[in-house]
Amino acid sequence: MSRAEPLSQDEVFEVLKSPRRRYALYYLRREGGESDLSDLTEQVAAWENETTVAALSTEQRKRVYISLYQTHLPKLDEANIVEYDRDEGVVRLADRASDVDIYLGNVSREQFPWDRYYLALVGISGVLVAAAWLEIAPFAAVPGLVLATVILIAFGLSAIVHYLGYRRGGDLGAPPELAPANGQEN
Repeated sequence: MSRAEPLSQDEVFEVLKSPRRRYALYYLRREGGESDLSDLTEQVAAWENETTVAALSTEQRKRVYISLYQTHLPKLDEANIVEYDRDEGVVRLADRASDVDIYLGNVSREQFPWDRYYLALVGISGVLVAAAWLEIAPFAAVPGLVLATVILIAFGLSAIVHYLGYRRGGDLGAPPELAPANGQEN
């Protein structure tokens, strides 16, 4: 299946003019591109009402659910930004979702700089291997297999922590466009 023509700037602005649609896209991006409608509804309602999911009233959930179900998700689906399966209650980012990324900004859920962490881990591993290869004490006494095992364990444990943190998601907080309004500071 070929990718559809990119959205025009006017189409993007039309789709993103509703905060509810933007919040839905923020949430989907932070959740890896897919969510149940009920989870999406709860987080969007929490952001709109500046509260937590646990503190939402039934009326707040219902109001957001109905508008997402009847209006906002079908509009995003029509623009091929999301795939909205009403029967299954699942929403996924679609082909054109990347067309709106520049307008939504960086909303990745990670606060930890994993890219720098892995780069540092590679650097440290390289120094250890070089020290062992050049027979610099005390690394000259460490067998190569032991050094390789330590490095593999370090990368393996790091990858597991990274993966579990990504899957868990943690506290999503407010989408970036709400952060200044809430008086949050970095």
